[in-house]
Amino acid sequence: MPVITSAQIPADQHSNQDTTKSISILKARRNGLLIGGGLAYAGSMTGLYHLWYKNHPQSSFHFINDNHEWLQMDKAGHATSSYYIGLLGNEALLWAGANNNNAAWYGGSLGFAYLTVIEILDGFSAGWGASSGDLIANGLGSAAFISQQLIWQEQRMLMKWSFHMTGYAKYRPDLLGRSFAERAIKDYNGQTIWLSANISSFLKNESRFPGWLNIAFGYGAEGMTGANSNPAFHNEEPVPGFDRYRQFYISPDIDLTRIRTKSALLNKTLKTFGFLKIPLPALEFSSKGTKFHLFYF
Repeated sequence: MPVITSAQIPADQHSNQDTTKSISILKARRNGLLIGGGLAYAGSMTGLYHLWYKNHPQSSFHFINDNHEWLQMDKAGHATSSYYIGLLGNEALLWAGANNNNAAWYGGSLGFAYLTVIEILDGFSAGWGASSGDLIANGLGSAAFISQQLIWQEQRMLMKWSFHMTGYAKYRPDLLGRSFAERAIKDYNGQTIWLSANISSFLKNESRFPGWLNIAFGYGAEGMTGANSNPAFHNEEPVPGFDRYRQFYISPDIDLTRIRTKSALLNKTLKTFGFLKIPLPALEFSSKGTKFHLFYF
């Protein structure tokens, strides 16, 4: 029996074989994404229910108005979370073979869908309640991702996050956290939410402007030892009367997602940490005046 080599196969047959192979790979990826995504969703929701809701009293579904809490820093956090869940959903669908529009709409909406389920769980909890402000923030985060992906097929303006330790947590460690990890999540005084715009993407293709250099605009707040107002005492201990105020920042930034090296692993690592605002000089504007930070975290 003669041996047929690849060189003896007509070009169109090569093409058909490659197409069939590509379709098989994409089908396997889609199946894996559906199964893996479904398991991850079910697992995360089950874990969240047992850790957060199970041991708390339940009630009929209800809304609460928490729009004045934490000077809206929690809402900025909701928008950022929704944005990045949508980004992950978009990349997963592109990897599985979806076109840009479908990946943007379906993947980009994943953050809003996922966080809406959490709002529903909050709505049935007697100690909390669904928040219309949270839902709006979640929608804005998803919209920020989807609109850019549809218009530019890329993210020219990234939502980013930074954190620094503050002295407020020691007065309310149960609320603002004890360890660094807890404070990074709970202490809104130390968090800053950024909108980081890539300058070169708005310039002409022949521009020599560094592709990794961004300009970032940040929002933060400080002086908060309570959600709506600051308590005078906590556990019978006095709490200083801090002024609650908003902060606005402008700072250069480095877009890690646009840095390309010869190492595929390093490129993936840089992309993974692309949500972090790099500590660089920053100008702060607030009711306390203007302040310059040599390195702002």
